[in-house]
Amino acid sequence: MSLTQRRAALAARIPGGRDGRRMLVVAFIDKTGTGLWAAAVALYFTYVTGLTVGQIGLLIGVSGAVGIAGAPLAGRLADRFPITRVLIAAQLLRAAALLALLTTDHYALLMLYSAIGTLPDRAAGVLTKLYAARAAGPERVRYQAINRTAANLGWSVGGLAAAAALALNTSAVYQLLLIGNAASYLLMAFLTSRCGEPKAPSRVVATSTTTPAAPLSNPWRDRTFLLFTATEAALFLDDTILQVAMPLWIIHATDAPVGLAPLLLVLNSVLVVALQVPLARFGATTSAARTLLIPLAALFAAGTLALAASATGGRWLAITTLVLAAVLLTFAEMIHATASWELSIALSPDDAQGAYLGVHGLAGAVQRSAGPLLLSAVIAAGPLAWPALGAALVATCAAQHRLVRQGLTKRSLSVPPVTVSEH
Repeated sequence: MSLTQRRAALAARIPGGRDGRRMLVVAFIDKTGTGLWAAAVALYFTYVTGLTVGQIGLLIGVSGAVGIAGAPLAGRLADRFPITRVLIAAQLLRAAALLALLTTDHYALLMLYSAIGTLPDRAAGVLTKLYAARAAGPERVRYQAINRTAANLGWSVGGLAAAAALALNTSAVYQLLLIGNAASYLLMAFLTSRCGEPKAPSRVVATSTTTPAAPLSNPWRDRTFLLFTATEAALFLDDTILQVAMPLWIIHATDAPVGLAPLLLVLNSVLVVALQVPLARFGATTSAARTLLIPLAALFAAGTLALAASATGGRWLAITTLVLAAVLLTFAEMIHATASWELSIALSPDDAQGAYLGVHGLAGAVQRSAGPLLLSAVIAAGPLAWPALGAALVATCAAQHRLVRQGLTKRSLSVPPVTVSEH
């Protein structure tokens, strides 16, 4: 087989066609740029704008709180306007807000621009997921897995480039990294403009001038979906455990070397890149995705037990159990990602898919805000707090398993929407 034929065969395996492949490039560029800036953001605010540690913490905290609104807002807009246009607007707003930081060192303005930038930043994940649901159709889980792999590769490339640049430790370097991230958003907007608009799900519309159109479904009135989103916020803790809690636990509670912390993050990225796509086939249907909640519960239980064991004594026991915990929780991360993608879409009615996915996006945003506080308390409480957290996560998996069954039963009993042409 020639190189051209191999490339064609590989492209054919990617759902969504040419536009789907372009969006994967967009995901790679997005995380490459984010990797450049994430490593430098605190240093930029310290050395370029002269903020104190307390000011930086408040700025990031307030911006994160404002950004929570980005996910539901993006979902609503995507139900009313072409999703590619909403994506382009979000990418341009991200670039503008970031470049605005270069124009001032006034604290109030820095906080304002940072808060504005978090809105489209949080929206991007929802919009990408919605695009996949529309463009890839039944293969949306596989597409999202490939998308996540591309994003992890981009994050690694951006992080390595930033590490090399930061060795120079100058204000000019921090400013260039900011500009590089902004440039990535502009490139993403251009590539998105080259993508076709995927077909949106059918909507209920008026069949005559005398019959009023049925209102769009409202996720805020859907008790089952709101409870599902609440359980999702808890299950997304795997991310904060790996990124935040584990390094702190290594430093404060174990005899493992501090240098193990970044190595475990590298291990996490390598496993996600290597296995996220193969694992996606186990959640290719709604029924299969719901079944994944059972092994997810087991992984949470085993992973938290391993973390508790890492503090029981000895350098090598700590290293062994921490590596085991990182592997178990990375598999939990991948399995939950697969199940979450499918179940959130399966529970979203076609006439308000964007609004529902926007509300679902709150789960990750809330977890990023509250998760570090919760896990700080777990670390302070000592080793026995980890099994308690694991038991709570197992109970959450069981609750979600039941909620999904109830939600799908309710949807199957509802009257399907009538699709008519709009003239």
